[in-house]
Amino acid sequence: MDVDRRTLLAAAGATALTASMDTLAHAAAPAGRFPDGFLWGAATAGHQIEGNNVNSDMWLLENVKPTIFTEPSADAANSFELWPRDLDLVKGMGLNAYRFSIEWPRIEPEPGLFSIAMLDHYKAMIEGCRERGIHPVVTFNHYTTPRWFAARGAWTQPDSVDLFARFCDRAARHFAAGIGHATTFNEPNSFNMFAGIFPPEYIQANRAMNAAAARACGSDRFRNPLSPEADEAPLVQATLIKAHKAGRAAIKAARGDLPVGVSLAIVDDQAVGRNSLRDAKRKAFYGDWLEAAQSDDFVGVQNYGRALWSDKGSVPIAGSEGGYATEFYPQSLANAVEYAHSVARVPIIVTEHGVGTDDDMVRARLIPAALTGLQKLVAGGVPVLGYMHWSLIDNFEWINGYKTRFGLHSVDRKTFARTAKPSAATYGAIARKNAV
Repeated sequence: MDVDRRTLLAAAGATALTASMDTLAHAAAPAGRFPDGFLWGAATAGHQIEGNNVNSDMWLLENVKPTIFTEPSADAANSFELWPRDLDLVKGMGLNAYRFSIEWPRIEPEPGLFSIAMLDHYKAMIEGCRERGIHPVVTFNHYTTPRWFAARGAWTQPDSVDLFARFCDRAARHFAAGIGHATTFNEPNSFNMFAGIFPPEYIQANRAMNAAAARACGSDRFRNPLSPEADEAPLVQATLIKAHKAGRAAIKAARGDLPVGVSLAIVDDQAVGRNSLRDAKRKAFYGDWLEAAQSDDFVGVQNYGRALWSDKGSVPIAGSEGGYATEFYPQSLANAVEYAHSVARVPIIVTEHGVGTDDDMVRARLIPAALTGLQKLVAGGVPVLGYMHWSLIDNFEWINGYKTRFGLHSVDRKTFARTAKPSAATYGAIARKNAV
């Protein structure tokens, strides 16, 4: 069953996977400079690259029977040990920022038990960034939660807000001094976006996997943080918004001048014809979160494509099959950023943008084309602080395993050797001259 997080976004019209040189020609624009101090980075997530995150809910889900995961994360890219090598890749590309996540399951493997060794590990990563002249953009929760947290119902439980705030407080007091920008959550709005678009076979398989995980940890309420039950999506979203606010307050209490925000999945939603559902879909997918972000220091925008909405619903995009977008549409990034800023009215950081493909030339063409549109937006006055490309290296793409590749570098799964793709040079050249 070939359905992962980004594929599901594609089912709503979001993911761009193939290229058209004709489209690229239309997207071209005169080159322009970005503001001084613009953050040029690459993004990763702990569970997707570190490996052996054995206390996490995801590790359990990957290894129970039955499971919807194509394969387990296992050693991943071994970045828990090789993080200095990854930071050297960032520096070697000429980038000045790196977005990564800290792993709650490692830091608090049992309720109230905080590992000083793991806190020191992430503190060393932050210091390693600073030593290399890299601005650390740190995500406090990139989906994964401790196994004990999922076993007690995860975000369906009201006291999950206090538990997340406690974790943020403990982590921030240990290493917030070195962080450049912080986000509480990665794409928490995706839970609400996914509700109602899961195919029946996915829903059935997901429930069977959750039941197996519940049996494995002796729970009657185990919840999968990537795929909540459809009828629980509103509850989960409301709880996550409260948790974001509580987490932000906890981080700010540790260091008041640290910019804190949240990263949201935002599709370039476009209206087709009269009485389009576009605005209603925007309100449902992003409204509450963008309203909450109005009190943040910035909002992270994560975009992988566009969706078309008529008065009936989602409109298939030309060239798509079964509702899955297969177009090359680099302008979606600027459009999503412009929309997010128009509602949140706070500065923007592009915390993810990329393409999953084995054809790296698609990636090499997408980056300058999308950045051309973004630069024009910045020149027009939209406060965009930075761009983080997903991803620094090929990684574990959740239930799709390792077969979907978003990396600027490939990774040998046996030796863990990293090899730069041509797109890394393309992106690095733009970052070095701060212009596209």
